[in-house]
Amino acid sequence: MKIKYSADADVVIIELNNNSPVDSVDLQEGVIVHIDKNRQPVEIELLDASKITSLEDVAFSLIPTKAKAS
Repeated sequence: MKIKYSADADVVIIELNNNSPVDSVDLQEGVIVHIDKNRQPVEIELLDASKITSLEDVAFSLIPTKAKAS
């Protein structure tokens, strides 16, 4: 996963995988999900991102998972 921010466009793009998008779905104004040929999400696009959050509020953390029993 990659998270990119363009200050010029004020857009955050969250890339979920490397699949090629073939369509998009507007969830609400300014929130777009791009989907692949299997209708799986490829990326999430947030327009006017500075109105939603500030860069100071962005944080990333991994949630530990339980080890699978063998």
